[in-house]
Amino acid sequence: MSATLAPPQIRPAPAAGTTSAAATPTATGRRWYTLAVLCLSLLVIVVDTTIVNVALPTLAKDLHAPASGLQWIVDAYTLAFAAILLLAGALADKYGRHHALRAGLITFAAASLAAAFTHTTAELIAARAVMGIGAAFIMPSTLSVISNVFTDAHERAKAIGLWSAVSGLGVAIGPVAGGWLLTHFSWSSIFLVNLVPVTIALVAGHWLVPPSKAPRARRIDKAGAVLSVAALTALTYTLIQAPAAGWLSPATGVRAALSAVLIAAFVTVQARSDHPMMPVGFFASPRFAAASASVTMLFFALSGIVFLTTQVYQFVLGYSPLQAGLRSLPSAAALAVISPLSAQIAKRAGTRLPVTLGLATVTAGLAYYATATASSGYLHYVIAMSILSAGVGLAMAPCTTAVMQAVPPAQAGVGSAVNDTTRNIGSVLGVAVLGSIATSVFAARMTSAARGATAHLPGAAGHAATSSIGAIAATAHRIPATAAAPLLHTADTAFVAGASRAALAAAVATTFGAVAAYRALRSR
Repeated sequence: MSATLAPPQIRPAPAAGTTSAAATPTATGRRWYTLAVLCLSLLVIVVDTTIVNVALPTLAKDLHAPASGLQWIVDAYTLAFAAILLLAGALADKYGRHHALRAGLITFAAASLAAAFTHTTAELIAARAVMGIGAAFIMPSTLSVISNVFTDAHERAKAIGLWSAVSGLGVAIGPVAGGWLLTHFSWSSIFLVNLVPVTIALVAGHWLVPPSKAPRARRIDKAGAVLSVAALTALTYTLIQAPAAGWLSPATGVRAALSAVLIAAFVTVQARSDHPMMPVGFFASPRFAAASASVTMLFFALSGIVFLTTQVYQFVLGYSPLQAGLRSLPSAAALAVISPLSAQIAKRAGTRLPVTLGLATVTAGLAYYATATASSGYLHYVIAMSILSAGVGLAMAPCTTAVMQAVPPAQAGVGSAVNDTTRNIGSVLGVAVLGSIATSVFAARMTSAARGATAHLPGAAGHAATSSIGAIAATAHRIPATAAAPLLHTADTAFVAGASRAALAAAVATTFGAVAAYRALRSR
């Protein structure tokens, strides 16, 4: 037990000739071309998250998806992504990171094709979950290969900065590409478009991504794999269903208790295992733990607020999908531009400054976001989102570098998977928690206000018509104009109030994150 929990040593960059952990000289000579393939592979799975966000109103209308259904369309992908990451990282280390990358790309492409031809919300959620499994093999493989191909510490930091910037580029490309596709084609096109970059990455990766795996094969932690999937699934389901069941209802209490038991069981099994899927000893290092927690906080705030802002742009401000996508460019550009610069800041000033300052900047953006009212226009949201995104860009690359520096070369895949798991757990919880807070506030404010407007509709239809802002937008076309106008105004006010309350909750979380990062991260 004591050996398992010993904190890892922060290691220097491995020598270029490290067996199985470093790239071959030939591969090292073309490392920047390898980075381009890895970044393209990352880009396609990041774009898929944001491209779906901009399509949520369209999916709500065409598939008659309720608010919880929209959350599951987003979270099924991210949940499967997070739940499988640790297993994917372990398999990549054992059987080859290049093989894991190729398998992930093929799975992602096949599931994208299936998603394009679904007809119900349930079918789309299932296809999105399989896409998440494919993405789970792609992301850790890209980061672990980078750590092995770039053996110089400064070059590695620069490469990770560019890798992080691609996430921001994906945030920018997703809404714009999605908006353009939805303007000219059906929503199926947002999934079919994935086939092009995946094909390019597969072909180029065959020559440019070098073989890489751990020198010693480790047994797969089957118990850990099962428990991690079960714990994350239970927790996310509890959070998404809480508004409908009631936060203090017995059903929510039972689900929360089950989630806590599964999480505790997973941690216990990992601590006692001699071949853990997630070596909990890594978290005994304050630097590793603080960097991982910071990544979780960053993506908790970013994913949850992007999920809500997409709906504000289209339902409240009345933008088309393309218009909404174009209006997300400034904030996404802030993330993409600042991410590479943050690596240089960390190089000169250490990790503590950019991470703490980044989380504080995110908090400032969230606080300003929370001051929105129903009369707030685009300018308010773009300023808030740009501040928030700049903070994410400032902290993300230094956090990732700190995590990977603490991981032995032979466990690069597992280390990368832990980093990506904390990131995706943050994304899952961000959409689930902030979406649930917004939904709860919205429902509370709409219950009495909408009763009169939908009184002439059948009971079930009247309830469904006010279950989400998308349902209310559809209902407005079925009721008299004299009732529709005040109903829409009330819905706008309620949704903005819910989004603002969610932003305040996220600001509290990132404030604690900034304090923890300052105290735990060394300057150098």
